Amino acid sequence: MKEADDMFISKLISKMIGEKGQWWQYKARVRQLPASYRTAVDALERYLMYSGTGGDGTAIYADLVDLFEQSAANRTPIRQIVGEDPVEFIETFVRNYPKGEWIIRERERLTSAIERAAEEEARGA
Repeated sequence: MKEADDMFISKLISKMIGEKGQWWQYKARVRQLPASYRTAVDALERYLMYSGTGGDGTAIYADLVDLFEQSAANRTPIRQIVGEDPVEFIETFVRNYPKGEWIIRERERLTSAIERAAEEEARGA
């Protein structure tokens, strides 16, 4: 089942970023990480895929694996990399990429639309 999930995500990413070669290079680099770092990157990658915060094509993934490769080389503990809130870490990480900003705008639009709907409801409109 894991292979099927990996294949689905790989196909999705290939379409999303266009360059299969870059994606496969990224995946090969992730496979070279020590197990705990690889587990962390896999979890962050999954979050990026399913949250729609894919960021700026291959750049975000290349930077993510760069960070974890350096951290593994320096034996930096994972909690020291991502902190106590991994969601906050990855959301902040994504904000550094132009395409990552779209999800922030969409979240703000969603919140505003729901607020307007609640106000309309309260006025009886």
